[in-house]
Amino acid sequence: MNDVKPDSSTKQTVTLTDNSTGKSIELPILGGTVGPRAIDVRRLYAETGCFTYDPGFTSTASCDSAITYIDGEVGILMHRGYMIEDLAEHSDFMDVCYLLLHGELPKKDEKAAFERSITYHTMLHEQMNYFYRGFRRDSHPMAIMVGVVGAMSAFYHDSTDISDPHQRMVASHRLIAKMPTIAAMAYKFSVGQPFVYPRNDLSYAENFLYMTFSVPCEEYKVSPVLARAMDRIFILHADHEQNASTSTVRISGSSNANPFACIAAGCASLWGPAHGGANEAVLQMLQEIGTKDRIPEFVERAKDRDDPFRLMGFGHRVYKNYDPRAKVMQKSCHEVLGELGINDPLLEMAMELERLALQDEYFIEKKLFPNVDFYSGIILKAMGFPTSMFTVLFALARTVGWVAQWREMIEDPSQRISRPRQLYNGQTKRDYVPLDQR
Repeated sequence: MNDVKPDSSTKQTVTLTDNSTGKSIELPILGGTVGPRAIDVRRLYAETGCFTYDPGFTSTASCDSAITYIDGEVGILMHRGYMIEDLAEHSDFMDVCYLLLHGELPKKDEKAAFERSITYHTMLHEQMNYFYRGFRRDSHPMAIMVGVVGAMSAFYHDSTDISDPHQRMVASHRLIAKMPTIAAMAYKFSVGQPFVYPRNDLSYAENFLYMTFSVPCEEYKVSPVLARAMDRIFILHADHEQNASTSTVRISGSSNANPFACIAAGCASLWGPAHGGANEAVLQMLQEIGTKDRIPEFVERAKDRDDPFRLMGFGHRVYKNYDPRAKVMQKSCHEVLGELGINDPLLEMAMELERLALQDEYFIEKKLFPNVDFYSGIILKAMGFPTSMFTVLFALARTVGWVAQWREMIEDPSQRISRPRQLYNGQTKRDYVPLDQR
């Protein structure tokens, strides 16, 4: 982990002056290896009696981390220094998992050992099968995910001691390994099909597709093209810096909660449509548009501030340029549809919508470029996943990022329980009025 401290040779600082009192305070400036500097305000309240006010924490660094770096202005996403485009092109998801957890890409023997550990942790405790039966048959798969992941702490007592490095690693491997099994079982439960057990001879992505779509009564062959596309989707969603769900995992973990509870909290945060449900919203938008000839009408509506319609899949909270993940996803989209022989009108609409929007001065000025969700929903639909499973797949992929961030935080000697403050604007002290006098 990076030990980010002010540069002692330059002693960079910023001076904050309270104009009402004339009192000034000098605050150190922290510099990371790359990216914006940060003003260290930890002494601010003690010396001034003031907090900072930053709703949504959009201008606040809540931690220092060596895992993921994003430069939204130019469209850069790096994991441990490696560009996401290079990882998606040359690595598989197991490479990226190892990289996020250990800081380096694995050597041949390290990868073999890591894959073996993940493979032999894929089965769930048999009693967890009965846990699924407690849900209604029409339960949303994410509701099942939140419940089952949280319940893992009731089944795996030997990996909940966060002070033990070995138990932390075992818990990390278990979560990465069992998430595809939990997700596939959530899907099977939702469609009334029997659970399919994992196979040790399949890769991570192949195994997930097999558990999701195979049935006991006939042989299921996993398409290499679909498996590679699934693997890329996992890579592109593995980690994304301090987003809402990752911050939720860190905040939960700061109380020393067990890792399974922390990841369940991440799932709950991801379930929100403003976070993990964006690709589902893209499909709903395309279905609302209906036909290609209506696209110009909806583009104009998107520019009207008084119209509630928005172009889903365009723009990003962080990226102010083209989302680097979208380029990889676009390529996978064509490969999947070509493999399945699908001429999906939704894809044609998506391509035309992208073309028109990127030529429009409004979208250029606002830097509203397609993001990863723009194509991922179309790929998942083509593979046969219902929209209710889209966020489940996001959670499956993001688990390794959550786990890596959780472990980094736990192993940080300066880690403290998260305790944001507030700007109180409620009632001041009032005298209590008895019930008979109100």
